[in-house]
Amino acid sequence: MAKVSVIEREKRRARVVAKYAARRAELKAIVADRGASDDERWDAQLQLQKLPKNASPVRLQRRCGVTGRPRAVYRKFGLGRNKLRDAAMRGDVPGLVKASW
Repeated sequence: MAKVSVIEREKRRARVVAKYAARRAELKAIVADRGASDDERWDAQLQLQKLPKNASPVRLQRRCGVTGRPRAVYRKFGLGRNKLRDAAMRGDVPGLVKASW
């Protein structure tokens, strides 16, 4: 089980990303716009750099919904590999069966 503080940090990052998503998209559109003047694009880059680091969606880490484990998390299920295996063995995940050949 991951520390509660780490899980809360990820939740806080997700809130910050959502808060600044529209502003980041607006600034990134200006930076990518070839029709804008160089000064406008430069100012947009500077404003983009002034946003908080945690406003970038790249800094989010996908975590297991049960344990908070940061690695080996399946997107489709939102569970880490260990908990997904346990859920599959219990039959909690419809259509998922253990491979055998």
